[in-house]
Amino acid sequence: MGHFRSFVDGAGFFFQGLRWVARNPRWWLFGLIPALIVFILYAVGLYWLGTHATDIAEWATPFASGWAHAAQTALRTLVGLAIFGAGLVLFVVTFTAVTLIVGEPFYEKLSERVELSYGDLPAGPDLPLWKTIPRSIRDSLITLWYVLLFTVPLFFLGFVPVVGQTVVPVLGALVSGFFLTVELTALAMERRGMARKERFAVLRRNKMRALGFGVLIFLIFLIPLASVVAMPAAVAGAAVMVRSRLGVSGPATGAPEIHERA
Repeated sequence: MGHFRSFVDGAGFFFQGLRWVARNPRWWLFGLIPALIVFILYAVGLYWLGTHATDIAEWATPFASGWAHAAQTALRTLVGLAIFGAGLVLFVVTFTAVTLIVGEPFYEKLSERVELSYGDLPAGPDLPLWKTIPRSIRDSLITLWYVLLFTVPLFFLGFVPVVGQTVVPVLGALVSGFFLTVELTALAMERRGMARKERFAVLRRNKMRALGFGVLIFLIFLIPLASVVAMPAAVAGAAVMVRSRLGVSGPATGAPEIHERA
């Protein structure tokens, strides 16, 4: 029961972020700008994938060329749907990371503003953009690598009857949700001088809360345009969660810059 309560508690932070941006619509509009830019680029990519999924499926299944027409069509339709589904999941998982990189100045300001509404900012390192953006890109690529380690096997398991239609979607949502939380909480944790490994350790200790927050956002992001509208609320909710529930305190004033440990 405690795990379920933590899961629900984590999901509740998205609604706290939603309430915050509803009370501060100017900041919600401010946070929409990078999300909308990235969404348009991703939508073009998904449209191309959707219109070429059958061609890609045909290229990927040359062994089915000699099959009966009905069996060949059924297999390639299934493969095409799986390819598009994998692209959609990749869209959801990478959308947050890419949007946070593109909109680093926007979301840093939004996250700071949320924290200021709850009290003082933690006295963490104040790094220039030319240092924070390359670090964010590197950390996002490492996170994406971890995501692929899980999602590629799940993609192939998706072809297994029954399991692929029941267990795999649930596991996919859990994996994607956890790593969405990793990306969204990075701003608030970096503000506290935390390197990537430290951030992962905190979220692993609070796994159910991290899953509750991330899985809800993952499901919302599956809805067309919802990823754009909900992105500022997700950033705001992540800042509130880090501040009030993850047991993370900021370093002392004058703390040194973040150094990634090996």
